[in-house]
Amino acid sequence: MSSTLKISLAQLNFTVGAIGENKDKILQTIRENAETDLLIFPELALTGYPPEDLLYRPDLYQAVASALDEIAEATDQVAVAVGYPQTDGHKVWNTLGVFHQGREIATYHKQVLPNYGVFDEKRYFTPGTESTVFNLGEHRIGMLICEDLWNEMPAKRAREAGAQVLISVNASPFEEYKYPQRLQVLRARCQENQVPLVYVNLVGGQDEVIFDGNSVVMNEEGDVALHLPHCEEAVMTAEFEGKHVRMQKLPDNPDNEASLYQALVLAVRDYVEKNRFPSVLLGLSGGIDSALTLALAVDALGPERVRAVMMPYRYTADMSIEDAQQQSEWLGNQFDVVAIAPMVDSFLDTLAPLFVNTQKDTTEENLQARCRGTLLMALSNKYGSLVLTTGNKSELAVGYCTLYGDMCGGFAPIKDLPKSLVYRLSEYRNTLGPAIPERVITRPPSAELAPDQKDQDSLPPYDVLDEIIDGYAERDLSVSDLVAAGYDETVVRDVIRLIDRNEYKRRQGAVGPKVTRRNFNKDRRYPITNQYTRHLLES
Repeated sequence: MSSTLKISLAQLNFTVGAIGENKDKILQTIRENAETDLLIFPELALTGYPPEDLLYRPDLYQAVASALDEIAEATDQVAVAVGYPQTDGHKVWNTLGVFHQGREIATYHKQVLPNYGVFDEKRYFTPGTESTVFNLGEHRIGMLICEDLWNEMPAKRAREAGAQVLISVNASPFEEYKYPQRLQVLRARCQENQVPLVYVNLVGGQDEVIFDGNSVVMNEEGDVALHLPHCEEAVMTAEFEGKHVRMQKLPDNPDNEASLYQALVLAVRDYVEKNRFPSVLLGLSGGIDSALTLALAVDALGPERVRAVMMPYRYTADMSIEDAQQQSEWLGNQFDVVAIAPMVDSFLDTLAPLFVNTQKDTTEENLQARCRGTLLMALSNKYGSLVLTTGNKSELAVGYCTLYGDMCGGFAPIKDLPKSLVYRLSEYRNTLGPAIPERVITRPPSAELAPDQKDQDSLPPYDVLDEIIDGYAERDLSVSDLVAAGYDETVVRDVIRLIDRNEYKRRQGAVGPKVTRRNFNKDRRYPITNQYTRHLLES
Protein backbone atom coordinates (compact mmCIF):
# COMPACT_ATOMS: atom_id res chain seq x y z
CA MET A 1 0.00 0.00 0.00
CA SER A 2 1.38 3.41 -1.00
CA SER A 3 1.43 6.58 1.07
CA THR A 4 -1.85 7.48 -0.63
CA LEU A 5 -4.84 6.05 1.22
CA LYS A 6 -8.23 5.58 -0.43
CA ILE A 7 -11.16 5.42 1.98
CA SER A 8 -14.60 4.64 0.58
CA LEU A 9 -17.77 5.60 2.42
CA ALA A 10 -20.65 3.14 1.95
CA GLN A 11 -23.72 5.20 2.82
CA LEU A 12 -26.27 2.40 2.47
CA ASN A 13 -29.77 1.45 3.57
CA PHE A 14 -29.87 -1.61 5.82
CA THR A 15 -32.91 -3.37 7.25
CA VAL A 16 -33.24 -4.20 10.94
CA GLY A 17 -33.05 -7.95 11.53
CA ALA A 18 -32.29 -8.85 7.90
CA ILE A 19 -28.81 -10.12 8.70
CA GLY A 20 -28.52 -12.31 5.62
CA GLU A 21 -29.67 -9.58 3.26
CA ASN A 22 -27.47 -6.99 4.96
CA LYS A 23 -24.47 -9.32 4.72
CA ASP A 24 -25.11 -9.88 1.00
CA LYS A 25 -25.30 -6.14 0.46
CA ILE A 26 -21.99 -5.66 2.26
CA LEU A 27 -20.34 -8.42 0.20
CA GLN A 28 -21.64 -6.97 -3.07
CA THR A 29 -20.30 -3.53 -2.11
CA ILE A 30 -16.90 -5.05 -1.32
CA ARG A 31 -16.79 -6.68 -4.77
CA GLU A 32 -17.74 -3.41 -6.47
CA ASN A 33 -15.04 -1.40 -4.65
CA ALA A 34 -12.01 -3.65 -4.97
CA GLU A 35 -9.69 -0.72 -5.79
CA THR A 36 -10.14 1.09 -2.47
CA ASP A 37 -7.97 0.56 0.61
CA LEU A 38 -10.61 0.89 3.35
CA LEU A 39 -14.36 0.50 2.89
CA ILE A 40 -16.53 1.76 5.75
CA PHE A 41 -20.15 0.82 6.51
CA PRO A 42 -22.49 2.54 9.01
CA GLU A 43 -23.17 1.78 12.66
CA LEU A 44 -24.60 -1.71 13.30
CA ALA A 45 -24.86 -2.20 9.55
CA LEU A 46 -25.04 -5.96 9.89
CA THR A 47 -28.18 -5.97 12.06
CA GLY A 48 -29.63 -2.62 11.05
CA TYR A 49 -30.20 0.16 13.56
CA PRO A 50 -31.77 0.12 16.09
CA PRO A 51 -32.19 -3.63 16.69
CA GLU A 52 -33.83 -2.95 20.08
CA ASP A 53 -34.94 -6.12 21.92
CA LEU A 54 -33.66 -8.36 19.14
CA LEU A 55 -30.42 -7.91 21.06
CA TYR A 56 -31.81 -10.14 23.82
CA ARG A 57 -31.97 -13.14 21.46
CA PRO A 58 -28.96 -15.52 21.68
CA ASP A 59 -29.61 -16.77 18.14
CA LEU A 60 -29.04 -13.24 16.79
CA TYR A 61 -25.37 -13.44 17.73
CA GLN A 62 -25.01 -16.84 16.03
CA ALA A 63 -26.31 -15.29 12.80
CA VAL A 64 -23.98 -12.28 13.27
CA ALA A 65 -20.93 -14.50 13.81
CA SER A 66 -21.68 -16.55 10.70
CA ALA A 67 -22.12 -13.41 8.58
CA LEU A 68 -18.88 -11.90 9.90
CA ASP A 69 -16.98 -15.04 8.88
CA GLU A 70 -18.16 -14.57 5.30
CA ILE A 71 -17.30 -10.87 5.34
CA ALA A 72 -13.82 -11.60 6.67
CA GLU A 73 -13.20 -14.11 3.86
CA ALA A 74 -14.01 -11.40 1.29
CA THR A 75 -11.33 -8.98 2.54
CA ASP A 76 -8.21 -10.24 0.80
CA GLN A 77 -7.46 -6.89 -0.81
CA VAL A 78 -9.83 -4.39 0.80
CA ALA A 79 -9.95 -3.59 4.51
CA VAL A 80 -13.58 -3.36 5.62
CA ALA A 81 -15.04 -1.61 8.68
CA VAL A 82 -18.42 -3.04 9.72
CA GLY A 83 -20.65 -2.23 12.68
CA TYR A 84 -22.21 -5.15 14.57
CA PRO A 85 -23.37 -6.13 18.08
CA GLN A 86 -20.90 -8.24 20.03
CA THR A 87 -21.45 -10.31 23.19
CA ASP A 88 -19.45 -12.42 25.59
CA GLY A 89 -22.62 -14.10 26.81
CA HIS A 90 -23.14 -11.57 29.59
CA LYS A 91 -22.39 -8.12 28.19
CA VAL A 92 -23.23 -6.66 24.79
CA TRP A 93 -21.22 -3.99 22.99
CA ASN A 94 -21.99 -1.74 20.06
CA THR A 95 -18.92 -2.70 18.05
CA LEU A 96 -16.98 -1.59 15.00
CA GLY A 97 -14.74 -4.28 13.56
CA VAL A 98 -12.10 -3.85 10.84
CA PHE A 99 -11.49 -6.95 8.71
CA HIS A 100 -8.53 -7.43 6.39
CA GLN A 101 -6.97 -10.44 4.68
CA GLY A 102 -9.43 -12.84 6.26
CA ARG A 103 -9.30 -11.72 9.87
CA GLU A 104 -10.47 -9.01 12.24
CA ILE A 105 -7.51 -6.69 12.71
CA ALA A 106 -9.13 -4.11 15.00
CA THR A 107 -12.14 -4.01 17.31
CA TYR A 108 -13.68 -0.96 18.95
CA HIS A 109 -16.56 -0.66 21.43
CA LYS A 110 -18.69 2.49 21.47
CA GLN A 111 -17.82 4.56 24.53
CA VAL A 112 -20.66 7.09 24.78
CA LEU A 113 -24.11 5.49 24.77
CA PRO A 114 -26.99 7.85 24.00
CA ASN A 115 -30.05 7.46 26.19
CA TYR A 116 -32.37 10.29 25.22
CA GLY A 117 -35.08 10.92 22.63
CA VAL A 118 -35.30 7.95 20.26
CA PHE A 119 -32.14 6.39 21.72
CA ASP A 120 -32.17 3.71 24.41
CA GLU A 121 -28.67 2.26 24.16
CA LYS A 122 -28.01 1.94 27.88
CA ARG A 123 -30.82 -0.60 27.99
CA TYR A 124 -28.74 -2.93 25.81
CA PHE A 125 -25.08 -2.05 25.61
CA THR A 126 -22.08 -1.82 27.90
CA PRO A 127 -19.89 1.21 27.16
CA GLY A 128 -16.39 0.66 25.88
CA THR A 129 -13.47 2.14 27.80
CA GLU A 130 -10.50 1.92 25.41
CA SER A 131 -9.47 3.74 22.27
CA THR A 132 -8.60 1.68 19.23
CA VAL A 133 -6.07 2.77 16.60
CA PHE A 134 -5.01 0.42 13.81
CA ASN A 135 -2.38 0.54 11.09
CA LEU A 136 -3.23 0.42 7.42
CA GLY A 137 -0.02 0.71 5.44
CA GLU A 138 1.69 3.88 6.63
CA HIS A 139 -1.52 5.29 8.14
CA ARG A 140 -2.76 5.13 11.73
CA ILE A 141 -6.53 5.25 11.94
CA GLY A 142 -8.63 5.88 15.03
CA MET A 143 -12.14 4.46 15.42
CA LEU A 144 -15.31 6.08 16.78
CA ILE A 145 -19.03 5.32 16.74
CA CYS A 146 -21.68 8.04 16.40
CA GLU A 147 -22.37 9.54 19.86
CA ASP A 148 -18.63 9.37 20.62
CA LEU A 149 -18.26 12.42 18.36
CA TRP A 150 -20.75 14.47 20.40
CA ASN A 151 -18.38 14.21 23.36
CA GLU A 152 -14.85 15.65 23.30
CA MET A 153 -13.00 12.82 25.02
CA PRO A 154 -13.22 9.76 22.69
CA ALA A 155 -11.75 11.69 19.76
CA LYS A 156 -9.10 13.25 21.99
CA ARG A 157 -8.09 9.84 23.37
CA ALA A 158 -7.87 8.38 19.87
CA ARG A 159 -5.64 11.26 18.80
CA GLU A 160 -3.43 10.78 21.86
CA ALA A 161 -3.16 7.09 20.95
CA GLY A 162 -1.61 8.11 17.64
CA ALA A 163 -4.53 8.42 15.23
CA GLN A 164 -3.70 10.42 12.08
CA VAL A 165 -7.20 9.99 10.64
CA LEU A 166 -10.47 9.43 12.53
CA ILE A 167 -13.25 7.27 11.14
CA SER A 168 -16.73 7.31 12.63
CA VAL A 169 -19.62 5.00 11.75
CA ASN A 170 -23.04 6.43 12.51
CA ALA A 171 -26.78 5.96 12.69
CA SER A 172 -27.63 9.61 13.24
CA PRO A 173 -31.34 10.37 12.75
CA PHE A 174 -32.76 13.12 10.63
CA GLU A 175 -34.39 16.08 12.32
CA GLU A 176 -35.45 19.44 10.92
CA TYR A 177 -32.55 21.93 11.17
CA LYS A 178 -30.20 19.29 12.63
CA TYR A 179 -27.71 19.06 9.76
CA PRO A 180 -25.90 22.38 10.45
CA GLN A 181 -25.65 21.43 14.12
CA ARG A 182 -24.15 18.07 13.19
CA LEU A 183 -21.55 19.74 10.95
CA GLN A 184 -20.63 22.13 13.75
CA VAL A 185 -19.94 19.22 16.10
CA LEU A 186 -17.85 17.35 13.54
CA ARG A 187 -15.89 20.48 12.70
CA ALA A 188 -15.10 21.03 16.38
CA ARG A 189 -13.63 17.51 16.73
CA CYS A 190 -11.39 18.05 13.70
CA GLN A 191 -10.15 21.43 14.89
CA GLU A 192 -9.56 20.30 18.48
CA ASN A 193 -7.43 17.37 17.39
CA GLN A 194 -6.05 18.65 14.06
CA VAL A 195 -6.95 15.42 12.29
CA PRO A 196 -9.25 14.71 9.35
CA LEU A 197 -12.52 12.86 9.92
CA VAL A 198 -14.41 10.31 7.83
CA TYR A 199 -18.05 10.30 8.92
CA VAL A 200 -20.25 7.53 7.43
CA ASN A 201 -23.95 7.77 8.22
CA LEU A 202 -26.79 5.32 7.70
CA VAL A 203 -29.58 6.16 5.26
CA GLY A 204 -33.15 4.85 5.37
CA GLY A 205 -36.40 4.75 7.30
CA GLN A 206 -36.93 2.58 10.39
CA ASP A 207 -40.38 2.91 11.94
CA GLU A 208 -40.43 6.45 13.37
CA VAL A 209 -36.76 7.20 12.69
CA ILE A 210 -35.28 8.50 9.44
CA PHE A 211 -31.55 8.27 8.76
CA ASP A 212 -30.57 10.95 6.26
CA GLY A 213 -27.11 9.95 5.10
CA ASN A 214 -25.24 13.22 4.48
CA SER A 215 -21.94 11.46 5.17
CA VAL A 216 -18.91 13.73 5.00
CA VAL A 217 -15.14 13.81 4.98
CA MET A 218 -13.50 16.81 6.69
CA ASN A 219 -9.91 17.94 6.71
CA GLU A 220 -8.06 18.78 9.91
CA GLU A 221 -9.45 22.32 9.86
CA GLY A 222 -13.03 21.09 9.65
CA ASP A 223 -13.57 22.01 6.01
CA VAL A 224 -15.81 19.59 4.11
CA ALA A 225 -13.76 17.74 1.50
CA LEU A 226 -16.41 15.27 0.37
CA HIS A 227 -20.17 15.18 0.84
CA LEU A 228 -22.54 12.31 0.12
CA PRO A 229 -26.18 12.94 -0.83
CA HIS A 230 -29.19 13.55 1.40
CA CYS A 231 -31.53 10.57 1.87
CA GLU A 232 -29.96 8.52 -0.92
CA GLU A 233 -27.63 5.54 -1.04
CA ALA A 234 -24.15 6.29 -2.33
CA VAL A 235 -20.59 4.97 -2.21
CA MET A 236 -17.86 7.59 -2.66
CA THR A 237 -14.10 7.67 -2.12
CA ALA A 238 -11.78 10.15 -0.44
CA GLU A 239 -8.02 10.18 -1.00
CA PHE A 240 -5.51 10.94 1.75
CA GLU A 241 -1.83 11.84 1.63
CA GLY A 242 -0.79 11.40 5.23
CA LYS A 243 -3.17 13.64 7.20
CA HIS A 244 -4.19 15.62 4.16
CA VAL A 245 -7.35 14.84 2.23
CA ARG A 246 -7.95 15.86 -1.37
CA MET A 247 -10.79 18.39 -1.57
CA GLN A 248 -13.58 17.61 -4.02
CA LYS A 249 -16.34 19.72 -5.56
CA LEU A 250 -19.35 19.71 -3.26
CA PRO A 251 -23.00 19.51 -4.32
CA ASP A 252 -25.51 22.12 -3.21
CA ASN A 253 -27.37 21.14 -0.06
CA PRO A 254 -31.18 21.04 -0.32
CA ASP A 255 -33.03 23.77 1.57
CA ASN A 256 -35.12 22.93 4.62
CA GLU A 257 -38.40 22.16 2.85
CA ALA A 258 -36.68 20.07 0.17
CA SER A 259 -34.66 18.05 2.68
CA LEU A 260 -37.71 17.50 4.88
CA TYR A 261 -39.88 16.40 1.97
CA GLN A 262 -37.23 13.98 0.73
CA ALA A 263 -36.89 12.53 4.22
CA LEU A 264 -40.64 11.88 4.46
CA VAL A 265 -40.70 10.25 1.02
CA LEU A 266 -37.88 7.96 2.16
CA ALA A 267 -39.75 7.13 5.38
CA VAL A 268 -42.92 6.14 3.52
CA ARG A 269 -41.05 4.08 0.92
CA ASP A 270 -39.00 2.15 3.46
CA TYR A 271 -41.90 1.44 5.82
CA VAL A 272 -43.94 0.03 2.93
CA GLU A 273 -41.08 -1.85 1.26
CA LYS A 274 -39.41 -3.25 4.38
CA ASN A 275 -42.76 -4.46 5.74
CA ARG A 276 -43.63 -5.90 2.30
CA PHE A 277 -46.92 -4.17 1.65
CA PRO A 278 -47.91 -4.31 -2.02
CA SER A 279 -49.64 -0.93 -1.99
CA VAL A 280 -51.14 1.83 0.15
CA LEU A 281 -54.49 3.55 0.41
CA LEU A 282 -55.80 6.61 2.18
CA GLY A 283 -58.91 8.68 2.63
CA LEU A 284 -58.65 11.75 0.40
CA SER A 285 -60.91 14.45 1.81
CA GLY A 286 -60.12 17.45 -0.37
CA GLY A 287 -58.24 18.96 2.58
CA ILE A 288 -54.58 19.81 2.81
CA ASP A 289 -53.43 17.03 5.16
CA SER A 290 -54.65 14.16 3.02
CA ALA A 291 -53.47 16.01 -0.11
CA LEU A 292 -49.90 16.20 1.18
CA THR A 293 -50.05 12.57 2.34
CA LEU A 294 -51.16 11.49 -1.13
CA ALA A 295 -48.34 13.41 -2.80
CA LEU A 296 -45.79 11.80 -0.46
CA ALA A 297 -47.19 8.33 -1.15
CA VAL A 298 -47.13 8.73 -4.93
CA ASP A 299 -43.61 10.17 -4.88
CA ALA A 300 -42.46 7.31 -2.65
CA LEU A 301 -44.12 4.37 -4.40
CA GLY A 302 -45.38 5.46 -7.79
CA PRO A 303 -49.03 6.09 -8.68
CA GLU A 304 -49.78 2.47 -9.56
CA ARG A 305 -49.35 1.45 -5.89
CA VAL A 306 -51.49 4.20 -4.38
CA ARG A 307 -55.29 4.30 -4.00
CA ALA A 308 -57.21 7.34 -2.76
CA VAL A 309 -60.80 7.05 -1.57
CA MET A 310 -63.07 10.09 -1.30
CA MET A 311 -65.92 9.34 1.14
CA PRO A 312 -68.36 12.26 1.00
CA TYR A 313 -71.26 12.91 3.35
CA ARG A 314 -73.95 15.59 3.20
CA TYR A 315 -71.57 18.17 4.73
CA THR A 316 -68.83 17.56 2.16
CA ALA A 317 -68.46 20.57 -0.15
CA ASP A 318 -68.55 20.00 -3.90
CA MET A 319 -65.17 21.68 -4.16
CA SER A 320 -63.67 19.02 -1.88
CA ILE A 321 -64.75 16.26 -4.27
CA GLU A 322 -63.58 18.25 -7.27
CA ASP A 323 -60.17 19.00 -5.75
CA ALA A 324 -59.62 15.38 -4.66
CA GLN A 325 -60.41 14.18 -8.17
CA GLN A 326 -58.19 16.85 -9.74
CA GLN A 327 -55.24 15.88 -7.56
CA SER A 328 -55.62 12.20 -8.38
CA GLU A 329 -55.75 13.01 -12.09
CA TRP A 330 -52.55 15.02 -11.79
CA LEU A 331 -50.73 12.33 -9.81
CA GLY A 332 -52.18 9.36 -11.68
CA ASN A 333 -53.23 7.25 -8.68
CA GLN A 334 -56.39 5.16 -8.43
CA PHE A 335 -59.33 7.25 -7.20
CA ASP A 336 -62.68 6.05 -5.87
CA VAL A 337 -65.72 7.85 -4.51
CA VAL A 338 -67.78 5.99 -1.91
CA ALA A 339 -70.69 7.87 -0.30
CA ILE A 340 -71.06 7.13 3.41
CA ALA A 341 -74.58 8.49 3.97
CA PRO A 342 -76.23 5.02 4.00
CA MET A 343 -73.76 3.77 6.62
CA VAL A 344 -74.07 6.85 8.83
CA ASP A 345 -77.86 6.90 8.62
CA SER A 346 -78.01 3.21 9.50
CA PHE A 347 -75.89 3.78 12.60
CA LEU A 348 -78.01 6.76 13.62
CA ASP A 349 -81.21 4.80 13.17
CA THR A 350 -79.86 1.93 15.24
CA LEU A 351 -78.70 4.26 17.99
CA ALA A 352 -81.81 6.47 18.01
CA PRO A 353 -83.56 4.60 20.86
CA LEU A 354 -80.37 4.84 22.93
CA PHE A 355 -79.86 8.54 22.14
CA VAL A 356 -83.40 9.57 23.04
CA ASN A 357 -83.66 12.94 24.84
CA THR A 358 -80.05 13.88 23.93
CA GLN A 359 -78.73 16.69 21.75
CA LYS A 360 -76.52 16.24 18.71
CA ASP A 361 -72.83 16.75 19.51
CA THR A 362 -69.46 15.39 18.43
CA THR A 363 -70.84 11.85 18.76
CA GLU A 364 -72.67 12.18 15.46
CA GLU A 365 -69.63 13.84 13.87
CA ASN A 366 -67.37 11.03 15.00
CA LEU A 367 -69.71 8.44 13.51
CA GLN A 368 -68.92 9.88 10.09
CA ALA A 369 -65.18 9.52 10.68
CA ARG A 370 -65.64 5.99 12.01
CA CYS A 371 -67.64 4.92 8.97
CA ARG A 372 -64.78 6.18 6.81
CA GLY A 373 -62.25 4.32 8.94
CA THR A 374 -64.26 1.10 8.61
CA LEU A 375 -64.32 1.40 4.82
CA LEU A 376 -60.58 1.98 4.62
CA MET A 377 -59.80 -0.97 6.88
CA ALA A 378 -62.11 -3.21 4.86
CA LEU A 379 -60.23 -2.29 1.69
CA SER A 380 -56.97 -2.89 3.52
CA ASN A 381 -58.06 -6.37 4.58
CA LYS A 382 -59.34 -7.25 1.11
CA TYR A 383 -56.32 -6.08 -0.90
CA GLY A 384 -53.49 -6.20 1.64
CA SER A 385 -52.86 -2.47 1.28
CA LEU A 386 -51.41 -0.40 4.10
CA VAL A 387 -53.70 2.41 5.23
CA LEU A 388 -51.89 5.73 5.59
CA THR A 389 -53.42 8.02 8.20
CA THR A 390 -53.45 11.71 7.42
CA GLY A 391 -53.44 13.52 10.79
CA ASN A 392 -50.84 16.21 11.54
CA LYS A 393 -49.04 17.04 14.79
CA SER A 394 -51.25 20.00 15.65
CA GLU A 395 -54.40 17.90 15.53
CA LEU A 396 -52.88 14.93 17.33
CA ALA A 397 -51.53 17.23 20.04
CA VAL A 398 -54.95 18.51 21.04
CA GLY A 399 -57.03 15.46 20.15
CA TYR A 400 -58.70 17.02 17.10
CA CYS A 401 -59.04 13.55 15.58
CA THR A 402 -61.27 10.51 15.97
CA LEU A 403 -60.18 7.20 17.44
CA TYR A 404 -61.19 4.33 15.14
CA GLY A 405 -62.01 6.96 12.52
CA ASP A 406 -59.44 9.15 10.81
CA MET A 407 -56.81 7.63 13.13
CA CYS A 408 -57.31 4.17 11.56
CA GLY A 409 -54.24 2.95 9.74
CA GLY A 410 -50.76 1.52 9.94
CA PHE A 411 -48.45 4.44 9.14
CA ALA A 412 -48.84 8.18 9.68
CA PRO A 413 -46.50 10.08 7.32
CA ILE A 414 -47.25 13.61 8.59
CA LYS A 415 -47.98 12.94 12.27
CA ASP A 416 -44.93 14.97 13.37
CA LEU A 417 -45.65 17.93 11.06
CA PRO A 418 -47.30 20.96 12.68
CA LYS A 419 -50.09 22.35 10.52
CA SER A 420 -48.01 25.36 9.52
CA LEU A 421 -45.34 22.99 8.21
CA VAL A 422 -47.96 21.02 6.28
CA TYR A 423 -48.75 24.21 4.36
CA ARG A 424 -45.08 24.94 3.67
CA LEU A 425 -44.39 21.44 2.37
CA SER A 426 -47.52 21.49 0.21
CA GLU A 427 -46.35 24.71 -1.41
CA TYR A 428 -42.87 23.22 -1.86
CA ARG A 429 -44.26 20.09 -3.52
CA ASN A 430 -46.08 22.21 -6.08
CA THR A 431 -42.76 23.72 -7.16
CA LEU A 432 -41.80 20.26 -8.44
CA GLY A 433 -44.92 19.95 -10.62
CA PRO A 434 -48.71 20.01 -10.26
CA ALA A 435 -49.64 17.97 -7.19
CA ILE A 436 -51.99 19.83 -4.84
CA PRO A 437 -54.75 22.12 -6.13
CA GLU A 438 -54.19 25.70 -5.06
CA ARG A 439 -57.67 25.91 -3.58
CA VAL A 440 -56.77 23.12 -1.14
CA ILE A 441 -53.94 25.28 0.17
CA THR A 442 -55.80 28.59 0.34
CA ARG A 443 -59.26 27.61 1.65
CA PRO A 444 -59.88 27.64 5.44
CA PRO A 445 -59.28 24.15 6.87
CA SER A 446 -62.35 22.15 7.88
CA ALA A 447 -63.12 18.62 9.02
CA GLU A 448 -66.49 18.96 7.19
CA LEU A 449 -68.36 17.01 9.86
CA ALA A 450 -70.98 19.70 10.43
CA PRO A 451 -72.56 22.56 8.43
CA ASP A 452 -70.13 25.43 7.68
CA GLN A 453 -67.59 23.92 10.07
CA LYS A 454 -64.09 25.45 10.34
CA ASP A 455 -61.15 24.15 12.38
CA GLN A 456 -60.81 27.52 14.09
CA ASP A 457 -64.34 27.21 15.51
CA SER A 458 -62.75 24.78 17.98
CA LEU A 459 -59.06 25.67 17.90
CA PRO A 460 -56.88 28.79 18.07
CA PRO A 461 -55.37 29.92 14.75
CA TYR A 462 -52.84 27.29 13.72
CA ASP A 463 -49.86 29.64 13.84
CA VAL A 464 -50.67 30.37 17.49
CA LEU A 465 -51.54 26.76 18.31
CA ASP A 466 -48.31 25.44 16.79
CA GLU A 467 -46.19 27.87 18.78
CA ILE A 468 -47.89 26.93 22.06
CA ILE A 469 -47.47 23.21 21.26
CA ASP A 470 -43.81 23.82 20.48
CA GLY A 471 -43.31 25.72 23.71
CA TYR A 472 -45.10 23.29 26.01
CA ALA A 473 -44.58 19.87 24.40
CA GLU A 474 -41.18 20.35 22.77
CA ARG A 475 -39.43 22.87 25.06
CA ASP A 476 -41.21 22.21 28.39
CA LEU A 477 -42.14 25.86 28.92
CA SER A 478 -44.53 26.67 31.75
CA VAL A 479 -47.83 28.55 31.60
CA SER A 480 -46.10 31.68 32.89
CA ASP A 481 -43.32 31.30 30.31
CA LEU A 482 -45.83 31.16 27.48
CA VAL A 483 -47.91 34.03 28.82
CA ALA A 484 -44.73 36.10 29.18
CA ALA A 485 -44.02 35.32 25.52
CA GLY A 486 -47.26 37.06 24.60
CA TYR A 487 -49.87 34.31 24.38
CA ASP A 488 -53.30 34.67 25.94
CA GLU A 489 -53.38 32.87 29.27
CA THR A 490 -56.80 31.30 28.73
CA VAL A 491 -55.73 29.95 25.36
CA VAL A 492 -52.48 28.61 26.81
CA ARG A 493 -54.27 26.79 29.61
CA ASP A 494 -56.86 25.35 27.23
CA VAL A 495 -54.19 24.03 24.84
CA ILE A 496 -52.09 22.50 27.63
CA ARG A 497 -55.18 20.81 29.05
CA LEU A 498 -55.99 19.34 25.64
CA ILE A 499 -52.42 18.15 25.01
CA ASP A 500 -52.18 16.10 28.17
CA ARG A 501 -55.80 14.94 28.18
CA ASN A 502 -55.32 13.33 24.77
CA GLU A 503 -52.25 11.26 25.55
CA TYR A 504 -54.45 8.16 25.53
CA LYS A 505 -55.46 8.87 21.93
CA ARG A 506 -51.92 9.32 20.72
CA ARG A 507 -50.88 6.03 22.29
CA GLN A 508 -53.39 4.26 20.02
CA GLY A 509 -52.29 6.03 16.85
CA ALA A 510 -50.14 4.66 14.04
CA VAL A 511 -46.38 5.06 14.07
CA GLY A 512 -45.00 7.85 11.90
CA PRO A 513 -41.64 9.48 11.13
CA LYS A 514 -40.03 11.88 13.57
CA VAL A 515 -38.87 15.14 11.99
CA THR A 516 -39.15 17.74 14.77
CA ARG A 517 -36.87 18.00 17.78
CA ARG A 518 -39.43 16.21 19.98
CA ASN A 519 -42.20 13.97 18.73
CA PHE A 520 -45.09 12.42 20.63
CA ASN A 521 -43.73 8.87 20.67
CA LYS A 522 -40.31 7.97 21.99
CA ASP A 523 -39.24 11.58 22.53
CA ARG A 524 -42.07 12.50 24.91
CA ARG A 525 -43.18 9.71 27.23
CA TYR A 526 -45.88 11.14 29.43
CA PRO A 527 -48.04 8.89 31.65
CA ILE A 528 -51.67 8.66 30.59
CA THR A 529 -52.85 8.60 34.20
CA ASN A 530 -51.28 11.86 35.29
CA GLN A 531 -52.46 14.58 37.68
CA TYR A 532 -49.49 16.90 37.22
CA THR A 533 -51.22 18.97 34.55
CA ARG A 534 -54.19 19.61 36.85
CA HIS A 535 -51.87 20.98 39.54
CA LEU A 536 -49.95 22.95 36.90
CA LEU A 537 -53.11 24.62 35.61
CA GLU A 538 -54.50 25.29 39.08
CA SER A 539 -51.33 27.02 40.25
